[in-house]
Amino acid sequence: MSFGKHLTSTVSVGMVLLILGIVGSAAFAAGNITRHIRENLGFNMVMRMNADMTQINDMKRRLTSSDFVASYDYMSPEEILEQENAYLGSDIVELIGGNPYQPEFSVRVKAQYASVDSLEKITAPLRMSDSVEEITVHTEMVESINSNIGSLSLVLIALAGALLIISFVLINNTVRLTIYSARFLLHTMKLVGATNAFIRRPIVIGNMLNGILAAAVAILLLCLLRVYAISIDPDLALALPWSDLIWVFMGIVAGGILICGTASWLATNKYLRQKYDDMF
Repeated sequence: MSFGKHLTSTVSVGMVLLILGIVGSAAFAAGNITRHIRENLGFNMVMRMNADMTQINDMKRRLTSSDFVASYDYMSPEEILEQENAYLGSDIVELIGGNPYQPEFSVRVKAQYASVDSLEKITAPLRMSDSVEEITVHTEMVESINSNIGSLSLVLIALAGALLIISFVLINNTVRLTIYSARFLLHTMKLVGATNAFIRRPIVIGNMLNGILAAAVAILLLCLLRVYAISIDPDLALALPWSDLIWVFMGIVAGGILICGTASWLATNKYLRQKYDDMF
């Protein structure tokens, strides 16, 4: 097979694998963004006005040691008062004669606990604490976000499945064309006594190596795309870290080997079974 045909085949397969890599990267980025959104869900816990620092510190230790807590913020009555004074532009203490605010925790749960049922189970024992006055769970917002995330996940899965099928068809056609051009050579080798396995082996191995080379091209282009995207929006580095991209790279290589190997196996078998007159 000529160098030109090798180059054309490699570039064609590489472009298809690049599309698969972009979809895989988008899936990882969506997963990371989803996890970040879910870990900003949780509940607000208002402590009783008479809660002392011992009770406050006990609650801090309880939240810190809990498996469900991703992070939390604590605001004392004085901090809340200062924040509200700055927002309203007036002194609330002078207006009403005292500080009306109570200690408050804003708790964010880990992604796997960001559902209404899980939040209810988490908050039930906390509500029983003598130092807790009220816990507010934003149920409607949690349900809405989870519903939207579920719909987005289904769309991404459907898109990935469709592109995987399209990619196999495109790569299969590319490989079949390269083997089609050598069909008479395959027939000649059969005439001189070569077995099907002997003829097929170097073709399949060669196309698998070609798939690896095409995957390398796709990975290089994907790296360049990531660098360019981060230069535009640095926050994308958090949504798609290199640790996740390594899995995408491994998938691209595996896809290149598997699809090219399978396509060459099927195409070679087809032309090995054909009669000479059917090759025209």
